[in-house]
Amino acid sequence: MTSIPKMIIDTDPGQDDAAAILFAFGLQNQKLVDIIALTCVAGNVPLHYTTKNARIICDWADKQNIPVFAGANKPLIKTLVTAEEVHGKTGLDGVPLHEPQTPLQTEHAVSFLIETLKKAQPNSITLCPVGPLTNIAQALSMAPECIQAIKEIVIMGGTFFEVGNITPSADFNFFVDPHAAKIVLQSGAPITIIPLDVTHKACLSIKRVQALRDLPNQNGTRLADILQSYERFDTQKFGLEGGPLHDPCAVAYAVFPELFKGKEVFVDVETCSELTQGASVVDWWHVWGKPKNAFWVNEIDDEQFFSYLTRAIATLP
Repeated sequence: MTSIPKMIIDTDPGQDDAAAILFAFGLQNQKLVDIIALTCVAGNVPLHYTTKNARIICDWADKQNIPVFAGANKPLIKTLVTAEEVHGKTGLDGVPLHEPQTPLQTEHAVSFLIETLKKAQPNSITLCPVGPLTNIAQALSMAPECIQAIKEIVIMGGTFFEVGNITPSADFNFFVDPHAAKIVLQSGAPITIIPLDVTHKACLSIKRVQALRDLPNQNGTRLADILQSYERFDTQKFGLEGGPLHDPCAVAYAVFPELFKGKEVFVDVETCSELTQGASVVDWWHVWGKPKNAFWVNEIDDEQFFSYLTRAIATLP
């Protein structure tokens, strides 16, 4: 019998982050994953909101025992860029919010990551960063020995075959902190990247949102309300049928890698250019001959993905 994967989700909730976290909690209820903690970073909205939102999501799922840590409140070098125009001022537009009961831990997220990974068995923990990579970059820079405990870093970020969603060439997560993305990609850790190339193939539809709304629990309706608010931006901007579920794809890959296809490649991130800062450069045909440092995902079984997502949400309150 294979062991249940242990996962730390590094997040900046954010509406699709909320979907990813609720998905993960549902998978935990199904005994398919063990969520160790949520570590929060500034990204979609400032850190004050991302930590509060993570704790609210824990309350929604009755997971007040999951520790939530506050991490970096700004990128390593750049000024913070946020996405309130997508996710709303609080980051969780579309549903009523409350003062969270889940406590915020006093330890800094980066300290928690370092101490947890130092103590862990080799290749035992999956990191699932679905926001800017600032916390992960700091942990790996301050304590490179942490890498021994990492089974895989499943990153939601980057784009190559799709155009960018914040600039013509960059996705939001890599653009917000390109220097952090470069550090993580150069760290030597085992990395899988879930870019816009694949998340734009996992789009919401009226039928998929209705399947969540039809669930006989509060969180099905709640997630449907969040996603209906969220998808308006992407459908208007990109002409997609429905909003792409970026972050839940990373959670899905960590538990159901068989749903995805991709290729081992060399990936780097542009940090200097005014035109292309944050762009991920993917050597798809290995023309540079550099060592391959990531598995780049570009295909998904979207029907099965949404089936697993709906089933997981059905296990929540």
